[in-house]
Amino acid sequence: MSDRFAQLQQRLQRRTAVVGIIGLGYVGLPLARAFASNGFRVLGFDVDTAKVEKLNSGISYIKQISDATIRQMRENRFEATDCFDRLDEPDAILICVPTPLTDAREPDLSFVVNSAQAITNTLRPGQLVVLESTTYPSTTRKVVLPILQASGLEVGRDYFLAFSPEREDPGNPTHSVSNIPKVVGGLDAPTTELAAALYGSIVTQVVQVSSPEVAEATKILENTYRAINIALVNEMKMLYDRMGIDVWEVIDAAKTKPFGFQAFYPGPGLGGHCIPIDPFYLTWVARQYGMSTRFIELAGEVNTAMPAFVVHKVADALNERSKPVKGSKVAILGMAYKKDVDDPRESPGFELMDLLLKKGAVVSYNDPHIPTLPRMRHYPHLKMASQPLTAEWLASQDCVLIATDHSAYDYAMIVAHSRLVVDTRNATKNVREGRERIVRA
Repeated sequence: MSDRFAQLQQRLQRRTAVVGIIGLGYVGLPLARAFASNGFRVLGFDVDTAKVEKLNSGISYIKQISDATIRQMRENRFEATDCFDRLDEPDAILICVPTPLTDAREPDLSFVVNSAQAITNTLRPGQLVVLESTTYPSTTRKVVLPILQASGLEVGRDYFLAFSPEREDPGNPTHSVSNIPKVVGGLDAPTTELAAALYGSIVTQVVQVSSPEVAEATKILENTYRAINIALVNEMKMLYDRMGIDVWEVIDAAKTKPFGFQAFYPGPGLGGHCIPIDPFYLTWVARQYGMSTRFIELAGEVNTAMPAFVVHKVADALNERSKPVKGSKVAILGMAYKKDVDDPRESPGFELMDLLLKKGAVVSYNDPHIPTLPRMRHYPHLKMASQPLTAEWLASQDCVLIATDHSAYDYAMIVAHSRLVVDTRNATKNVREGRERIVRA
């Protein structure tokens, strides 16, 4: 073991190491909070100057982290910066940047590549670099490592490189950074040991694996498993809808089995940064090895077809009331990708809104967590503000479409004042009055 290893290990154990985090979004900021609250000085990097200024002023831009928490982090020596020349200051650098898909549904690693290049410019002996961004197996070794090698330093002796997949679940009150097991895989055993020492200071369990590739494949498996099972229930929903069977009742009955079944639920489409994207990373890398992942691709086709299915249900429901979609007022409730969060990434609400607008509907929305629609990569033309959820607004709509089942919504009130409700989340299951106005989708 090199002297660099021993020195860094000691700094990690004594919590005198400085932790740098690139990307202060829904993954990076909670991670920064965890390290700052456990005695580490944390330096957060982000290209968004507005975010940096807010954080350094004690202001949060993520619902699950309060302003008070940011102020406490600042007292615990957390600092945000957009100056990437300071990447030589941290002893450990964690890359938590987006890994989206291109329009051709191929991996877009530009944020990872840019981060690695920025690190290379200042890389010094004694630093640990950990990629957390979800990606296909071999990215750490074949994409990040060659960039870092341009520094002239030797990996495993001068600096250390590992992968540890993020497992953040925004809005989950039960599972947070500290109690979710952390998988780590380094380029060699000593590096894995260093990464385990780093994360062991903030989580209850560290799972060490033999390589970065195993750690990368672990995250892809987790999210592909979810995507496939959600596709299964989405397809069953479409089938049972034709058969006149309530898929939600079927799922409730099936989950009473104490073994061999795990409940997944249908919806208007997949959302969030992981599940709609990660399986396509796997299908892309599979093609590089001459293999077609037909099962995964089929699941992707089913899930991406759900917004169109929902819009078709809206059209049918309006038609039964002698109204065309064109010219009808449609209100979408919930633009976040899941309940009780302010995260719009890959939300099916945007696709629903776009499809309805293209059919000539007059669309508005309400979301207590998203006051105005952020600029989205694939929907830059969707610009509007959340409407107040009043009885008058609901009554003025030809159709109210529940896309996200926020806990803040009073569903009995919504049904009572709406002419027609299309429910994609089974949110109205406990509403007794006015059920004749509810359509499941």
